[in-house]
Amino acid sequence: MVGAERLNADCHAGKLNQAVLQQALHAQGDAWYNLVKERCPHLFADAALFVTDTQLQQMYAVIAAIERVVRIAGWQPASDEIRPAAQGVFFGYDFHLNQQGTHLIEINTNAGGALLNALLIGSQREADLPGSIIAKPDLDKTFLAMFRNEWRLARGDAQLNCVAIVDEQPQDQYLYPEFLLAKNLFERAGITAHIVAPDRLQARTDGLYLGAEKIDLIYNRLTDFTLQQHPALQQAYLNGQVVLTPHPYAYAQYADKRNLVRLTDAAGLHALGVKQADIATLQAGIPHTIAVKSDLEATLWSERKQWFFKPVSGYGGKGAYRGANLTRRVFGEIMQGGYVAQKLAVPGERTVCTDDVAHVLKTDVRCYAYQGQVQLVAARLYQGQVTNLRTPGGGFSLVSAVG
Repeated sequence: MVGAERLNADCHAGKLNQAVLQQALHAQGDAWYNLVKERCPHLFADAALFVTDTQLQQMYAVIAAIERVVRIAGWQPASDEIRPAAQGVFFGYDFHLNQQGTHLIEINTNAGGALLNALLIGSQREADLPGSIIAKPDLDKTFLAMFRNEWRLARGDAQLNCVAIVDEQPQDQYLYPEFLLAKNLFERAGITAHIVAPDRLQARTDGLYLGAEKIDLIYNRLTDFTLQQHPALQQAYLNGQVVLTPHPYAYAQYADKRNLVRLTDAAGLHALGVKQADIATLQAGIPHTIAVKSDLEATLWSERKQWFFKPVSGYGGKGAYRGANLTRRVFGEIMQGGYVAQKLAVPGERTVCTDDVAHVLKTDVRCYAYQGQVQLVAARLYQGQVTNLRTPGGGFSLVSAVG
């Protein structure tokens, strides 16, 4: 670990080749380049993050153990939740790596950033960085094959003709540049692609349409994970009129934060028939998490500095609080329910140089995975409580493993 710690503490180590990165950004077109510079100038960090081979294997082991657990019949969501054939693209396993260990803090089933990180990684493959970048060799082909496989699982040998990339007010989203990368990925493969809000889609008897064009597959970027706010889209999904990925079933199976409670409940896992080795891996790799209940109020308040509080259906750090920063008023709101409390696992650190001044930034590491297989590992460097991609010197960072 000494090598990774030393490199992460040196703001001059692992600096990215900015000239090559700028070339890669410009290659996406002037309009795309200008959009990134104007909307999100701190999208990419100035330096790589270094991890050890041991940390990498620990992250992989936690992901593999979770995959085995969710396949157990007793783990499955409620019986009235349909189970689509599609598996769900771009799962994100988010870890905090610190001196106390490797800690999975949450699972996302619509994790953003993979295509942006692929662009970053592609620009730095020839850079003289210590260690090894952790990514599949041709990420564009990997991602396209993933979407084609989602379609094949649901529709067999039928041809995939048209994809919709769906989010609320997509052009206003901070990561809209990534939507454009996804659109280009599909179009280069001869697949028509549209970036649309869900209210522009109409369900008909023979499928889901955008105007006169039938939509085959939806790349779902909505943060309404259960589609409760989008009944027309929900009905099309339930009726099998469109292939939706990722989908509500994947969210219920993996990303609902109440699953963190189940994954850290050794007795409950044992009762499900989980192997002891997997229970040990999960106990070591996921901070203990509990459901917030009124009868725990006194205990949680007295121990609040040891906990991080997260809303069950939250995302992007919204409504999440570090216990040490809580006021009595906010704590009282949390105790009304709809929260889990997770043992605090502090983020790792990376020193970067901005204007020749060294700054220590927080880090988290995301493993992007499909069907349990990690496609790439990336990091986010940031200041503050949440990973905001708005910190000078911070942003998405490639991850390099050193021995």
